Amino acid sequence: MENVRCECGQSNSEGTLICQRCGKPLEQQEAEASLLNMRYEGAARRSITYRRTIIDKIWVFFSSVKVGIWILVILLLASALGSVFPQEVFIPPDQNASVYYKQEYGFLGQLYYDLGFHNLYGSWWYMLLLASLGISLIIASLDRVVPLYKSLSKQRITRHPMFLKKQRVFSKTAAESSEQDHMIQVFKANLTKKHYKIREENGNLLAEKNRFARWGPYVNHVGIIIFLIGCMLRYFPGMYVDETMWVREGEEAKVPATDSTLYLHNEQFFVEYYDEADPTFQDALERNGDPVVKTFQTDAVLLETDETNVIGLAGEKKEVARHEIRVNEPLTYEGLSLYQTQYKLNELNELSFTLENKESGETYGRMDVDLFDPEEVYELEDGYRVEVMGYFPDYFMNDQNQPATRSRVPDNPYFFFKMFTPETPEGEVSFVGIQDNREPLGETEYKMTFVDVVMKNVSILTVRKDYTIPFLIVGASIFMIGLIQGAYWTHRRIWLQKVEDEWWMAGHTNKSWIALQREMSFVTEGTDLQKPVDQSEKKSTEQNQSQEG
Repeated sequence: MENVRCECGQSNSEGTLICQRCGKPLEQQEAEASLLNMRYEGAARRSITYRRTIIDKIWVFFSSVKVGIWILVILLLASALGSVFPQEVFIPPDQNASVYYKQEYGFLGQLYYDLGFHNLYGSWWYMLLLASLGISLIIASLDRVVPLYKSLSKQRITRHPMFLKKQRVFSKTAAESSEQDHMIQVFKANLTKKHYKIREENGNLLAEKNRFARWGPYVNHVGIIIFLIGCMLRYFPGMYVDETMWVREGEEAKVPATDSTLYLHNEQFFVEYYDEADPTFQDALERNGDPVVKTFQTDAVLLETDETNVIGLAGEKKEVARHEIRVNEPLTYEGLSLYQTQYKLNELNELSFTLENKESGETYGRMDVDLFDPEEVYELEDGYRVEVMGYFPDYFMNDQNQPATRSRVPDNPYFFFKMFTPETPEGEVSFVGIQDNREPLGETEYKMTFVDVVMKNVSILTVRKDYTIPFLIVGASIFMIGLIQGAYWTHRRIWLQKVEDEWWMAGHTNKSWIALQREMSFVTEGTDLQKPVDQSEKKSTEQNQSQEG
């Protein structure tokens, strides 16, 4: 790219609208315009200058404000779409998502699940949208803030007359030889009262204040980028955990998302109710007819396994924490918190059956079936055995009139048993539930008879760990700083320069032009300087008069 040399001797990068030294318009369009385009101080932007390589084209694409807005709109629409129905993490933990959405929301729910919207916020394309927004913010900010910073940090005091004349707020005053020094002193004193910083060069003045306000939008962008990084880190292993775990009384379970090192042992779970005789809860008891829960608690022990290099061999477990977990009283360990959220009383845990001859009523052994881990074959006495052909923990008949399960929780367990006896070496099939025995392939000589049931109380805990909170807090704080920085302060500059036999005064601000005009009127008090005029209004008036003429 070739540089453009100004008459003042300054070599400006191609694409520069205003000479970065003297302020003279370099482009023909700028020279002919009534007012200068002071956006980014007329400096060359990379997205405007370089458009040849693939990197340039990517830079130009993401530096566009329109592209950033469209990405944001698509992201907002996608986020809204993800809230039409609950995300999978918010459905009951014992429900199978593939069944739940159709059962609860019908065809739309099934379509919602099939399209993957039930896990929208963790999907690859949603992450891509977040990343694209972050890239757009970074490139758009760098494309604008770098040339703006260079221009403001190197701005000269003495400017080209055309630069002053084409400012929006401008005035001319005939210079008189007498008392000029006094006028300048009064002018400077008035500027100081308005908290301007004054610089002088060859009798010319540049007064400036609140330059930091120009960086407000870019500080906003930094805050948003940090916030987006925090959001994306939630999907990195170990950075964010929000899982549900079920621990049955007297058992232990692995704590989710902890790389198999932490286990929770449920020593005891109990529910305490308010006294029914207490008059405080009589209204609630009469309305519901059920006891009012006072508290529910899990006596928990957190165990950690020692690391071992032997595949398939777990290390020895040692106790690392012990706590009585209640609502709002979690067990906390190394940034991990386990909250008591729900419970389930008297959950089916084990069913017992015996093989019975239907005609004689004689039974052959007993088999205890663990509803969470049933065996494939149960060997009974005298060569009798039973194979588990199928298991449906929460049985129902689906749309194809076939047996299926709603979830893995044994709320309505059914089994396909194949019974082998000396009389029936080929085996007979029975479909068995609690107090329910069916013969789907025809009448059988033997049947499976329900004998006993073992139930346990279940504690339902929420496991949470969040290392992204500092990113979110810092990002939100920086965003608010930028918002305040750009909203409550304005960058203002006032030039006073002697051009031949006149004093030229010009002003520029990034917003609040009326306030700038008032300040410029104030700083001229006590001097012979003409009050400034808003040339955009003057130009508009002249155009209207010309049209009327």
